[in-house]
Amino acid sequence: MKKKPVFNKIAGQNFDRGFTLLEIMIVVFILSLLVAIVAPRIIGRTDDARVTGAKIQIRNFETALKLFKMDNGFYPDTQQGLEALIEKPATGRIPQKYKEGGYWEEKKISPDPWGNPYIYVSPGLNGDFDIISYGNDGKEGGEGKDADIKNWDLQ
Repeated sequence: MKKKPVFNKIAGQNFDRGFTLLEIMIVVFILSLLVAIVAPRIIGRTDDARVTGAKIQIRNFETALKLFKMDNGFYPDTQQGLEALIEKPATGRIPQKYKEGGYWEEKKISPDPWGNPYIYVSPGLNGDFDIISYGNDGKEGGEGKDADIKNWDLQ
C-alpha cells in the first residue's frame, strides 16, 4: 500500500489544490492598485534626482579645482578645461606641482545627468571659474527642469 507524503495532509487539510482564478484576479488587482498609487510619485522624482546629481557633481568639481589651485597657485584655464583635473595640462600655463594621479578619482569627466558636457570657464564671469550644466534641454537658459545649474547659484 502506497503512503501519501505527510506534507500533503496536515491537521485534516488538503494542500493538493492550486490557486483559483478568483484568488489570482484579487492579487493582480491589489498589485495594480499599488502600482497606480506609487508609480506617479516615483516617476515625478527622476528630474529632481538629476538636478541634485548635477549639483553634487558641480560641488565635487569645485573641491577638486580648489585642490588643484592649492598645489599649483592657479586654476586651469578654459582651454585646459576640467580635463586638467585628470591629466597634467600640456598647453597654456603648465602646473609645476601637479599631483600624481590627478585631482579627480574617476579617470574621465562624466557628462551631466542628461548626457551633456559641463561648461567650464576660467577665469569666470561670476568668480574664479564658472561651471554650468544646461539642464534637461541642453540649451542655455530655461525654467523648471530645463533650468541651468550654475556653481555660483547653488543652494
